Amino acid sequence: MAAQQVYRGERLGLPASGPGSIASVDRRVVAFVVDCLAAALVAALFTAGFAGHRGVGALPQSWSLLALFADYVIGLPLAGRTLGMNLAGLRCVRVDRAARVSVLDAAVRVILLILLVPAVIWDRDQRGLHDRAARTVVVRA
Repeated sequence: MAAQQVYRGERLGLPASGPGSIASVDRRVVAFVVDCLAAALVAALFTAGFAGHRGVGALPQSWSLLALFADYVIGLPLAGRTLGMNLAGLRCVRVDRAARVSVLDAAVRVILLILLVPAVIWDRDQRGLHDRAARTVVVRA
């Protein structure tokens, strides 16, 4: 029988508080909202000229998913964070901490995050299914 966990992240070898501890849900939500708004703005910049064209009304929303995907797939492997995570004081690390978050891990994570449902199903460490699938955890920077 496994021992009772005292704090979130204990079984992952993370500290109880301070830098490197598991980020709170509210900070992660703020980071995600910032990432979504930034992606929407980037998409709007590139699709502004198509506003009057027939059949292109939904284009900015579709392109914003591509911008969000790019934010994660570029930001996580290179810097360990996205724009929103940076502003919220967070970073994304692999659970085993053996290497940086790979492009594949980042892609899996953002695809499941876009679906939203995996992100709101948490384990006892408050890691969403998208984090578990990508073997990542969001911690305080």
